[in-house]
Amino acid sequence: MPENFYCDNPDIKFNLTTVGLDEVVRDRENDYRQTERFPEAPVDLADALDSYDKVLTMVGEICGENIAPRAADVDEEGCHLEHGVVTYAKGTQENLKDLAKAQVLGVMLPRQYGGLNFPVTVYTMMTEMVSRADTSLQNLFGLQDIAETISKFASDEQKALHLPRFCSGEVDGAMALTEPEAGSDLQAVQLKARFDKDTNQWFLNGMKRFITNGCAKVHLVLARSEEGTKDGRGLSMFVCERGPGLLVRRIENKLGIHGSPTCELQFNDVPAELVGDRRRGLTRYVMSLMNGARVAISAQALGTAEAAWRCGLKYAKEREQFGKAIIKFPAVYEMLVADRARILAGRSLLYFTTKWVDLRDNADEACKHAEAVTPELKQKEKAYSKIAAVLTPLCKAYLTELANSAAYNTIQIHGGTGFMKDFPAERYYRDARITNIYEGTTQLQYVAAIGGVMLRVLDPIMAEFSRLPYEGKLRRLASAVDMAHEKLQRAVKIVDAKKDPEFFDLMARRLCEMETTVLCGYLMLKGALADKTREVVAERFILDALAGLEANYEVISRGDLSLIDNREAILAM
Repeated sequence: MPENFYCDNPDIKFNLTTVGLDEVVRDRENDYRQTERFPEAPVDLADALDSYDKVLTMVGEICGENIAPRAADVDEEGCHLEHGVVTYAKGTQENLKDLAKAQVLGVMLPRQYGGLNFPVTVYTMMTEMVSRADTSLQNLFGLQDIAETISKFASDEQKALHLPRFCSGEVDGAMALTEPEAGSDLQAVQLKARFDKDTNQWFLNGMKRFITNGCAKVHLVLARSEEGTKDGRGLSMFVCERGPGLLVRRIENKLGIHGSPTCELQFNDVPAELVGDRRRGLTRYVMSLMNGARVAISAQALGTAEAAWRCGLKYAKEREQFGKAIIKFPAVYEMLVADRARILAGRSLLYFTTKWVDLRDNADEACKHAEAVTPELKQKEKAYSKIAAVLTPLCKAYLTELANSAAYNTIQIHGGTGFMKDFPAERYYRDARITNIYEGTTQLQYVAAIGGVMLRVLDPIMAEFSRLPYEGKLRRLASAVDMAHEKLQRAVKIVDAKKDPEFFDLMARRLCEMETTVLCGYLMLKGALADKTREVVAERFILDALAGLEANYEVISRGDLSLIDNREAILAM
């Protein structure tokens, strides 16, 4: 029976209809006035949700019927470099043709350029399904953030040149940020941008490494435009096209995501155009790009976790030992039940996060185009930015770690066969491993989130969730989450009162994990309030997660500095 990765996963549609996209859609559709220029634009929220549902159904069908069956061959064939030209696996080429034919390569771009003008939330649902079908393909389909960055910050002429070609699939994109000596520390980027006054042209020279889809036709490049600078204030963003001076020196031989080429690039006087203002490449444009990338990788991780979990469930139902299917054994079904609860919580967290990203982006656009920015609009933009800035790293940390644990458990359920290439379990395990590394490791996500956690940015939202009209079991569970929230607040005060930077850094992970647990607990309760059948999974998630929160609170409340004091002695053993 043909599979549809949207229709067979009702949790995606549940989130689409319950996350609360009213304000998001209204703002994105200019209070539904886009119908004046584009007859296909929605006339109200119901019309928009119906349109999203139809496109998601179409993408789900492509994922289930076309992309997923090709994934094993794509993994086996991989990408190839010959005479400086990168060739995708045959299956990847067919996948990209299918997606281009479906007209979903410009999902978030404005309609005047051929895009669908969909919110980030809906696009992220697509990337989740694509990732479930083939984790590596998301690294190509998910690079639409590059076109979105051009749409946000480039000149009208640059938009007119590039965006229609992105929408049609004529060009693809890459973000060239990382260098051999500048990984997570992008302030150390050294690739030089030289301006030739005679030709009024910028030229790029230097090396980039670990560039996803580095063979792309259009590149966004972070480069040092200011002579004599050494920090982020000397960096600007440039757009260039693939040409004779842009060489792919090699593609990496990777553990996983074989369908996505990771390239080392050499720039030899490559003509380029400045995007936006000089000196704001890192501080403004790359930060925006990275925020989008966090969401994309979160969706990639969730799709991989979903695929791995389903693989384990199927095997557990079919494999018999000692006269019965192994799903009947507590040691097996306990793993599957716990992972299912975490996946559903992670999906709630992801689409709650994307809603706030949408609200932030809409407010930012409104500020840019308003004749006069009112204090109310500016305040809204600032508030939405703070919330999104906390949620995106927490979301990436949670979901990418979840993908790795779910893939691990699936191999464990398969036993020895999971270690073999006869089953996709080992591919999910290999593909998942990169998700909590690229676009910022989990440890760096905690660094990004901890400021907002300490400032209690999400407290008003949590308080609102706490006041929802729970009854019966949900009321008891909500009281448990409320108490956990109070412990989180006390833990923050304990760390703050220490006034010890090293203790603060050491406890950042624990505080971020506590924050995520409390928020996900409330989100699961809210979901169960909308659908009573979800009560049982809310209970399972909350009871499991609160045990971890208690452990983190215990460590923080002790204020134990022994790990700091004894680290040299322990490391020397």
